[in-house]
Amino acid sequence: MRRSVPVAAVAAITSAGLLLAGCSGSKGSSEGSGEANAATKGIVNASDAKGGTVTYAISDAPESFDPGNTYYAFIYNFSRLYARPLTTFKPGPGSKGNQLTPDLAESMGKPSDGGKTWTYKLRKGVKYDDGSTVTSQDVKYAVERSNFARDTLSLGPNYFQQFLKDNDGGYKGPYKDKSKAGLKSIETPDDQTIVFHLKKPFAEFDYLVSAPQTAPVPQAKDKGADYTKSVLSTGSYKFESYEEGKQLTLVRNPQWSAKTDPLRKQLPDKIVLKLKVAQSTIDKDLQSGNTLVDLAGRGVDGQTQAQLLTDPKEKANTDNALGQRLVYTAINTKVKPFDNIECRKAVEYAIDKKAVQTSLGGPIRGELASTVLPTDIDGYQKYDLYPQKYNGDKLDLTEAKKHWDKCGAGKTTTTILARNDRQDEVDAATSVIDSLKKIGVTAKIQSYPTSKYFSDYAGVPKFNKKNNVGLIMMQWGSDFPTGYGYLQQILNGKAISQSGNTNLSELDDPEINKLLESAIANTDKAAREKAYAEIDKKTMEQAALVPLTYFKVLMYRSPKATNLVSTSAFSGQYDYLNIGVKK
Repeated sequence: MRRSVPVAAVAAITSAGLLLAGCSGSKGSSEGSGEANAATKGIVNASDAKGGTVTYAISDAPESFDPGNTYYAFIYNFSRLYARPLTTFKPGPGSKGNQLTPDLAESMGKPSDGGKTWTYKLRKGVKYDDGSTVTSQDVKYAVERSNFARDTLSLGPNYFQQFLKDNDGGYKGPYKDKSKAGLKSIETPDDQTIVFHLKKPFAEFDYLVSAPQTAPVPQAKDKGADYTKSVLSTGSYKFESYEEGKQLTLVRNPQWSAKTDPLRKQLPDKIVLKLKVAQSTIDKDLQSGNTLVDLAGRGVDGQTQAQLLTDPKEKANTDNALGQRLVYTAINTKVKPFDNIECRKAVEYAIDKKAVQTSLGGPIRGELASTVLPTDIDGYQKYDLYPQKYNGDKLDLTEAKKHWDKCGAGKTTTTILARNDRQDEVDAATSVIDSLKKIGVTAKIQSYPTSKYFSDYAGVPKFNKKNNVGLIMMQWGSDFPTGYGYLQQILNGKAISQSGNTNLSELDDPEINKLLESAIANTDKAAREKAYAEIDKKTMEQAALVPLTYFKVLMYRSPKATNLVSTSAFSGQYDYLNIGVKK
């Protein structure tokens, strides 16, 4: 899933210290791990014990460890161990994990000029792992490289490119800027101050700077696309070694100081991330304690799920969390015959959502969806423009066939994309294929790895046109926990890029674009939420995507891990900031 931004990404916990309240426990913490959903309600195995190794594993390899060149929620989460954005989220259970807090910045931003100018002061004394001092110029450079060098770093969101004041001036990014002056719209009057000048008011800008794209990068140490191999750390851990496709090892950053960082606690001696491990192996290692965290936070596989749910003792070690995510099929509005809205409406009615839900693992993996906004995002309103009727277990296709006849496409072929290291997504795509056969659509599946899905295939409009890609499987999580943070990058026409694109429907509707722009400028939260609900309905009227399920994840909670908190801010994953090893 994308961030959310992953994501997609905090607390009735009123201080970071509560997370590490000690093994004696404190109000709101859950000692031990013998209660299902314990981490969605409190802190499991709260501890301040130091030492040991925290081991993560993932079934593929992330697209990048570069904080400025990633868009998966689990890397947004994981990167906070070595990269500090201006703001971030406090570790907290469930929706309490949505509380924004200053990180590299001393405080939240100071808006002026009606919300078009935002000023931040950096904490004094923050250093990189090589001992050099972090400056505001490094934050400016980080934004420039991540948003304006899209031919080199294409995988992150492009919010700053869209909204900074002088983007129309033709700035080509730091790798091509001959003057070396950089963006005029980001000022650094001194080493501690950074000022962002926007084209239009942006009421939720504090959320925007929580993205790791604002984690500082010193220009002299930047290696472009290769920076991912040796990121300079400002967090509590630094890179020790990186074997591409095999393993990343982090160790304590000796230049990190708790005096300049109230959130991180630097508990384990070492953090090891194993790459390209089969999901079934990850599940077994979580149960044995050889692995403490599944990095992607996608949950156990189908076979493991069946075992856990039939064993009360094992089920008690699970968390079944919402995470501001939607599983959907994007309908490419630029590829025939789906450039015809009647064809798209037929698909809305034809895809058997109950069959898809079953292929994904049943209701424990998510309730049936009918809206673009998930139920746990402010602005969500319940409605269904394409209600599905069943005769017993059989979907009534009357409406689907009626719209397909209006469409006039007859028997047609198309391609559907899915990620081959996500078996549940492949299974869901197969279910979609079976549904569409019944109205005359023959779809063939092409599957690709997560690490290249958006950079080379699903997120590349030229590839989709050339390969007749009419349908794309997608799971999306909020970039930040508001309607705008959820909708902007999948619906705004300005978000469409030639690589790394997440507007997979290639929807470019002037009315939706205008509503998004006006909503984010409005300082009235209730008015923004009303606008987000309206955008949701207009998108469904365009039939640009088929909502399948409001995603829930079933995670196995390792009994050997401390400070486990399942947080909405990072798509229902565990918050990675202070996980330690149980002594």
